[in-house]
Amino acid sequence: MAEREMPALILMDLNLPIVDGWEATRRLKATATTRHIPIIALSAHAMVGDRDRALAAGCDDYDTKPIELARLLQKIAAMLDKANGDG
Repeated sequence: MAEREMPALILMDLNLPIVDGWEATRRLKATATTRHIPIIALSAHAMVGDRDRALAAGCDDYDTKPIELARLLQKIAAMLDKANGDG
């Protein structure tokens, strides 16, 4: 879907069925056509080390649920600015 739609950014739920967000991120970052897409990992079950694990899988940032909208919007804006060469 990411290859077809080419989104400017992906909010990746880490707790997905079948292929979890960790593996989905690894696949996206391993593919030339999608590796440039910024990915922000989201997790409701924040455990010690999850942020580091998400970054190691290829996520560009990490946030926890429940979402603090202002914080998430700030992260999205920063990622989009960086992707567009503005930051």
